[in-house]
Amino acid sequence: MNNDYEKLNSERAHSLSRARRRKALQRRRIMVATIAGVVALVLVIGTVLIVKKVHSKNEEPAEIAETVENPSEDDTASDAKIEVVYPDEEAADDSEEASDPESTATKETGAAVNVVDIVNASNVGENASITYGIDVSKFQGTIDWTQVASTGINFAMVRVGYRDSATGEIKADTNAKYNMQEAEKNGIKVGAYFFSTAVNNTEAVEEADWVANYISKYAITYPVGYNCEGFENSKSRQYNLTKDDRSKVAMAFLNEVYNKGYTPIFYASKNEMANDTKWNTSTIGSKYKIWMAWYNQDTSNVANGPSAGFKYDMWQYSNQGDVPGIKGKVDVNIAYFGYNGTESAKDTSGREVATADVEALMKFTEVNEAVTAKSKTNLRDKPSQGSDSTVKTTLLNGQVATRTGVSNSGWSRVVLDGATYYAVSSYLTTDTSAPAQTATPAPAPEPAPAPAAPGFKTKFTDVNETITAKEMVNLRSKPSVTDADSAVVVTLYNGQTAVRTGVNNEYGWSRVEYNGQVLYCVSSFIKVVE
Repeated sequence: MNNDYEKLNSERAHSLSRARRRKALQRRRIMVATIAGVVALVLVIGTVLIVKKVHSKNEEPAEIAETVENPSEDDTASDAKIEVVYPDEEAADDSEEASDPESTATKETGAAVNVVDIVNASNVGENASITYGIDVSKFQGTIDWTQVASTGINFAMVRVGYRDSATGEIKADTNAKYNMQEAEKNGIKVGAYFFSTAVNNTEAVEEADWVANYISKYAITYPVGYNCEGFENSKSRQYNLTKDDRSKVAMAFLNEVYNKGYTPIFYASKNEMANDTKWNTSTIGSKYKIWMAWYNQDTSNVANGPSAGFKYDMWQYSNQGDVPGIKGKVDVNIAYFGYNGTESAKDTSGREVATADVEALMKFTEVNEAVTAKSKTNLRDKPSQGSDSTVKTTLLNGQVATRTGVSNSGWSRVVLDGATYYAVSSYLTTDTSAPAQTATPAPAPEPAPAPAAPGFKTKFTDVNETITAKEMVNLRSKPSVTDADSAVVVTLYNGQTAVRTGVNNEYGWSRVEYNGQVLYCVSSFIKVVE
């Protein structure tokens, strides 16, 4: 029985030993197969990489960037610039990145997405609020910003300057600092814009640098705009520039504005921008904000805005806005963005207190002569008899003041005891020894409108349309440039509007209404506003 037990145990031991050997052999076979597979895989990958390397060096260079225009207006990536960037192969050979598989991996190119939507330099946080604003320049005269603020206006785009279309000199808007100062003081957020006539990138950068320096002491929260108009006028400095030339100049300005820490925005009319007609809108708009001027559209729901065929961020929907505190009409805008706070000035050193240019709407011819009152006349703080002016003192006959300027609008600038005032010219005389008149003469009557001088046939065909100057145009009291009594009442500049009520095609004159006056101008110098 013991022998049988020992025999059984011996057989079990041999059987267990054979099983162990079989399992060990299986493990060795699996290990060898795995190692062989890994080696084969490495060889295959190495071969593929070598083939791709040789193939890529035999290809023609790929296009570095291509512009894709997406016609869908609802797509936030529409008009985006898609960049397909390929590695620099020679540089990669000398770099550790050559061994990084991601540097050579083929990737699908998706639509460009700007995380902040459009390039901006806001430090206070941009949001998607709908905000309402105006854009102003010296052509709005002296603005009562307290009244403007009471209307609920959120922002003001202030023209800070322009490049002279004749001399090429950069000039400040004479009311820019006052407008920025007073808007800021009354809680209205401020943006800025510059009227450019730059003909190359160097001039564009010069303009942007000038603007950045000029606005540095003010709280500029809203964007800084590039405005360029009138380039199709044969007298324009930009007349010979192509669409590509102009667009590059605009981009140079906008890039420099961004580099200076401000949010750029590009301004133009809808018809100029649609389908890249006059500007490379798709390129500009893929990087920067677009400010579109388009009038006479449905404004019943301005928060949505009309379909323009391209993405825009601010809409100037009328130049006929009535805003308390502003005489005459003003451009009105809606921005499809807002800000969580107000920016701080980049230069926080002290700034001078700015005063309004009360002569902004009038042109004064400089003189230097002694005057006195024919009887007596009020001396005011601005050339206006309206409620916006204040009588500061009275000049009596025999008192001598110095007249330093005369405007064909009927006002004189005078200096008395070191202070500057304004008086009605017809109440003054250069005969300082003349006795006082017993009665104040009535102001000279306004010259009668058309017909003008004898023989000058000025029959007008009635129309009703809004016009502006192609560049600038004189509005006269009579439709004549030769009659001695045809006075220039005011000069209308591009962007400033009047209503044309009549046209005389025989002699080329237009009859217009401006600030309640009936005036006349040469038709070829004006254009109809859409």
